[in-house]
Amino acid sequence: MSAVLIVDDDRDICSALRIYLSSENYELYEAHTGREAIGILRENRIDLILMDIMMPEMDGITALSRIREESNVPVILLSAKSEDADKILGLNIGADDYVTKPFNPAEVIARVRSQLRRYQSLGGQTAAEKVLSYGGITLNDPEKRVTVDGEEVTLTPMEYGILKLLMENPGRVYSTKEIYRLV
Repeated sequence: MSAVLIVDDDRDICSALRIYLSSENYELYEAHTGREAIGILRENRIDLILMDIMMPEMDGITALSRIREESNVPVILLSAKSEDADKILGLNIGADDYVTKPFNPAEVIARVRSQLRRYQSLGGQTAAEKVLSYGGITLNDPEKRVTVDGEEVTLTPMEYGILKLLMENPGRVYSTKEIYRLV
């Protein structure tokens, strides 16, 4: 399941995007400032960010430049600004796409799908992001190896999937039903 971070200071827009994207079975996160977005990105595995440009505390352009220092996650900028100069600035800073408000929900969903497909098919995550560590447990996803305190352990495919899900989402609580649905 792909994780999408929605970043907009307008809670109504966040709510609308949440409704549109929930039908696609994405795991959704929400932030209302650029600073919050960076914090969520650092603590969670995020596959795509939908981010407004004009926000308090830290605007979308500043947040995007900071995100690009740490991650190559796809970012789609959302803005009421439709001037070419604004679009060019966002794309030059590192945005992958730009959608002007008000937007067509079907277009936003199509752009999200497109960016996720490209990011995931081209191996957008770095190798470091595919090796997860927590406590004494290390999960090397490319090699499908798990070690505990340096010693390799053997897991069934289901056990491996559950461990990977939990390690990719530290602090998140899942019901048994959710785990089986996601794994």
